[in-house]
Amino acid sequence: MLGSLPQAVFCLALSSLTHALPLRTQTSLDYSTSEAGNPFVDGWYADPDTEFYEDKFWVFPTSSYAYEEQTYLDAFSSSDLINWEKHPNILTTKDVRWANLAVWAPAPISRNGKYYLYFGANDIQEGEPEEGVVGGIGVAVADKPQGPYVDAIGKPLIGEYHNDAQPIDQDVFIDDDGQAYIFYGGHSHCNMAKLNEDMISLGQFDDGTTFKEITPDGYVEGSQMIKRNGKYYLMWSEGGWTGPDYSVSYAMADSIMGPFVKEAKILEQDEAVAKGSGHNGVIRIPDTDIWYIVYHRRPLSEEDGNHRVLAYDRMYFNDDGTIAPVTMLVKDNFADGAAVAWIQSGSDWSVVDRKRLTSSGDSLAMLDTNFGDLVFDATVTFEKLDADAGLVFRAASPIESRPDGYYVKITGSGQIRLEKVVDGTSSVLAEADTTVETGVDYHVRITAVDSELSVFVQDMEVPQITATDSSFTKGANGVSATGEGIGFGTISVARP
Repeated sequence: MLGSLPQAVFCLALSSLTHALPLRTQTSLDYSTSEAGNPFVDGWYADPDTEFYEDKFWVFPTSSYAYEEQTYLDAFSSSDLINWEKHPNILTTKDVRWANLAVWAPAPISRNGKYYLYFGANDIQEGEPEEGVVGGIGVAVADKPQGPYVDAIGKPLIGEYHNDAQPIDQDVFIDDDGQAYIFYGGHSHCNMAKLNEDMISLGQFDDGTTFKEITPDGYVEGSQMIKRNGKYYLMWSEGGWTGPDYSVSYAMADSIMGPFVKEAKILEQDEAVAKGSGHNGVIRIPDTDIWYIVYHRRPLSEEDGNHRVLAYDRMYFNDDGTIAPVTMLVKDNFADGAAVAWIQSGSDWSVVDRKRLTSSGDSLAMLDTNFGDLVFDATVTFEKLDADAGLVFRAASPIESRPDGYYVKITGSGQIRLEKVVDGTSSVLAEADTTVETGVDYHVRITAVDSELSVFVQDMEVPQITATDSSFTKGANGVSATGEGIGFGTISVARP
């Protein structure tokens, strides 16, 4: 997808996953989402594609800034899908003489000891190639996954419109028989072509043609091909990339040539979590049936169309091979040692022992969410008992230092209170005595269904306090502290 693109995904044949992780590692990568939080890396990125190189998962995204600033590509690698190493500037416009504008939507693959990166550049429009304008899909090559990549052929691999498909948003796939293909296309048309063994030139189909149109109904851009149990899955993005309705759909076929008939939309915005969710890649844990969809999305309060972030969630298959709708989950166990998704105010927060977001003073940390009915889980830990801990829900804004909304407060002196803050004034809805000791991870759960509010501590069967109040129907979630040494871990916010 083009345009200004910001801040994933194996489009791999099963045969390309022969370098398996150790069994212990495979089984430990059975997650429901990015358990250390989405976005899983910091910064504005979009259009992720992935590969599995040297026993690591690699994500190659677009740098999602204004179009004229998209002059470089970064990559990220991880052995556990939690801790990610950034590899900056693996390819820049300085490395591609004909790319005088932006580069975006990279697609990686490896063959014959070389690493290839296919990319879009210059955003050529229909009719421009005939006028001498250079642009389209290029290919770069490197000796290592992290580059540096250099232009492989000195010109676009695909630099013209064929079957009305804009040459952008490519994906490269090597089938079980060793034949490589490139899938691509913008302007609501999708083409496929064969790649020769050298990976830098196009082959021909048996009928002598180079390009085949395989456009399914609803296709806009962002092609992605995977294979599972002998079935081919073509995935793509629909809607406008700057809008909230950007989404992912798919088709499946017995042949790589299709026909590809749309099955369903599987990923779209969630008004409680994020908007503009699309342009995906897919990760499969080698030698397992564990799959993740890697994609970009836009935070709920973000209005800049270029500001997108990277996320992944579990992708499940039904018994008949169809893909189940993807749920964007909200979790953070801080195992990556970071708090990327959190909007912080007041005194500094830090992640302690890769498990707790911990306060240094009077402070607030909010997620950009908008849940109504919810189940909000967290652990709360006191290093000392002279400060209070708080969980915030249905808050008016994730940005304000003390937003209106509901607060569950646990005091170091041994009380639990459910309060609401209206126009900066706090009132108590319910309270009870509780036991608080230092160094204990207290499991706290909040449930809110319509006006019925309940708070559980340790015992998840019987609420410690309940209240009925309809002052706030939905809003953001967060944590707060009135002093130092309050730690929060294993955060989860979900619908009941």
